[in-house]
Amino acid sequence: MRRATEAQCQATIIAAAKRGGWRIHAQRPALQRSGKWSVAIQGDPGYPDLTISHPLRGTHFLELKRAPNKVEPAQQQWLNLLPNSRVVWVPEHLDECLAWLESG
Repeated sequence: MRRATEAQCQATIIAAAKRGGWRIHAQRPALQRSGKWSVAIQGDPGYPDLTISHPLRGTHFLELKRAPNKVEPAQQQWLNLLPNSRVVWVPEHLDECLAWLESG
């Protein structure tokens, strides 16, 4: 069986967050004419993949990573600055993340 991709895991996490009453922000990459994928941003690179907010549980920042990828220095800088930030290794920790999002 093939391991789920990071994009598939992100879609699953977003669906679970919605079921759990969270508001979600994510930026989608776009394919450029050059054939390169990129995300249009202003400011510093490395911002976490998902920003999620819940009326009772606050705001959290999730950086999704799929081995063998690693957290890049710019990503780590954001994670160090943002409260309630975490790296979610997918698909290995996907079930744990889904349970946390859907629990009240």
